[in-house]
Amino acid sequence: MADDPLSNSTTTNKRAEGIQLQHGDCESESTAPLLLAPHESYRLSAAILPFLFPALGGLLYGYDIGATSGATISLKSSTFSGTTWYNLSSLQTGLAVSGSLYGALIGSILAFNIADFLGRRRELILSSVSYLIGALLTAAAPNFPIMVVGRFFYGIGIGLAMHAAPMYIAETAPSQIRGMLISLKEFFIVLGMLLGYIAGSLFVEVVSGWRYMYATSTPLCLIMGIGMCWLPASPRWLLLCAIQGKRNIMESKENATRCLCRLRGQASPDLVSEQVDLILDELSYVDQERQAGFSEIFQGKCLKAMIIGCGLVFFQQVTGQPSVLYYAATILQSAGFSGASDATRVSVLLGLLKLIMTGVAVLVVDRLGRRPLLIGGVSGIAVSLFLLSSYYTLLKDAPYVAVIALLLYVGCYQLSFGPIGWLMISEVFPLRLRGRGLSIAVLVNFASNALVTFAFSPLEDLIGTGILFSAFGVIAVASLVFIFFIVPETKGLTLEEIEASL
Repeated sequence: MADDPLSNSTTTNKRAEGIQLQHGDCESESTAPLLLAPHESYRLSAAILPFLFPALGGLLYGYDIGATSGATISLKSSTFSGTTWYNLSSLQTGLAVSGSLYGALIGSILAFNIADFLGRRRELILSSVSYLIGALLTAAAPNFPIMVVGRFFYGIGIGLAMHAAPMYIAETAPSQIRGMLISLKEFFIVLGMLLGYIAGSLFVEVVSGWRYMYATSTPLCLIMGIGMCWLPASPRWLLLCAIQGKRNIMESKENATRCLCRLRGQASPDLVSEQVDLILDELSYVDQERQAGFSEIFQGKCLKAMIIGCGLVFFQQVTGQPSVLYYAATILQSAGFSGASDATRVSVLLGLLKLIMTGVAVLVVDRLGRRPLLIGGVSGIAVSLFLLSSYYTLLKDAPYVAVIALLLYVGCYQLSFGPIGWLMISEVFPLRLRGRGLSIAVLVNFASNALVTFAFSPLEDLIGTGILFSAFGVIAVASLVFIFFIVPETKGLTLEEIEASL
């Protein structure tokens, strides 16, 4: 070949003449120029569908959380269950509720092994199929074991979707609006929760209402799958496969250019070819031609990305997020809110608050940056947790303190850990290790969620609710220190520039 795309760097820019950066793979570092992507020209209308269809994977995840809260009430009701096996034990109830969580853990493990082989787009198609099978099995279950199997399949869809969706969005979105779009995926998760809560309130007093709650998600599963079949593959994934010898380089470059044209809404390949060349140059600098080994994830700069990504999703859960929401109905009841006696209505109220605050985060994340939102939001989380602790230990006659703390917690979480956690893990991992690194981060997220969920009741009995919330507050302070010293700012940088800056 006369023109080798790997050596053609004449079309790329540098931040400043002579500026260089130590940059390499996880085992060794080599000196390479810090490349600046050309200003990405794009049509906003063209960026909508490449975001929307992957984001439906997040909406279906949120819907399951919301619908399950109402489905549990319906399923255990002798009047409205519509089954002969409604008298579930606490263990069976736990399996019905957490079956999707176990499936998500398995889905995260599967993603580690198959994600880079399938690619982001096909992984999301597989996720939509798993969602559909799980929803249909659960809704039509003739007995409890089949229902649990359905919950498990749905959970596998969650694990695959929460791994592939942020990667696909991050790798296809223009850098100017990448933060907004990935944060908007969290908005879709919260919107799904709200829709699930609404479905629960509508069907909770209908015979076999829990079947309708789960069946309602099936049209969205179909839309997600059909939409992902229509979307192009990730250009960065295509180029990575070419560099690793899995595809012809020139053919992959042409395919990546065509895909990027569709994603940016550009009619001429010349308008996006410079960015394709930049990605190829960056891949050549970091020695992407070798297959990523498991041990490399825990070495050098890859280890730093792992610490940032896994640390954020770990603190996201162990600051008590599942437990605080578990106590929401009790807190509102103690404050005398009439709607608090109906768990489904309380959930709708909190779902609206979460949706509004996530919308605020989406609007400001690319202007303020990731670190300011994380530092401000987590500071508010710490204050709210100590307020909750003081209510349960010192201020039991002042329930308004608990209500303020609850609302502060929910609002601050949705400004910080909620959207920013998923955004950061999709940005910080190097391209060659992004699939495996993100699968580990998603696994840590669901495992931490399970840890907090299952350990809360025994710890509450052992040390008391007030002390437990204080412990969560101390963990929140520790997470604040972690963010301040470890987590970088990625606002406005391309994925290649983020990789170079680690």
